[in-house]
Amino acid sequence: MTERKRAGRLAAAMAKMAKERGDLFATECPSRSVLDHVTSRWGVLALIALQDGTHRFSELRRKIGGVSEKMLSQTLQALERDGLVLRVAHPVIPPHVDYSLTPMGSEVAAHVEALAEWIEQNMSRIAAARDQFEAAKVPCSRVRDA
Repeated sequence: MTERKRAGRLAAAMAKMAKERGDLFATECPSRSVLDHVTSRWGVLALIALQDGTHRFSELRRKIGGVSEKMLSQTLQALERDGLVLRVAHPVIPPHVDYSLTPMGSEVAAHVEALAEWIEQNMSRIAAARDQFEAAKVPCSRVRDA
């Protein structure tokens, strides 16, 4: 089978799967890319930041902190493509672009926020587990000497 035919069949299979319920464990399922977008560091923070309403790009960047313009732009574009974020460009000078959550974006943002809340509430337990893990590690030199 030629590469072109294989790519065509894969695209057809992906289109069919996209119309049905996703399967995150299926290698070719498009739901995996949505999972990547929603659970990426910047995706999580963008979704949570947009929960309190519409924001301009510069407002989002300040609110999130530490994200580059390029990464925030790519993240918002991916979330927009997935139908989770709405981008509205106003025809004014200088350009004015607003970002907000779609109804589907609000739904997923609530789930992501619950995960973020759990992480924040349990950071002391997580830090203790990390310390315990590091203390239990055997140095490489001791393993070779044994």
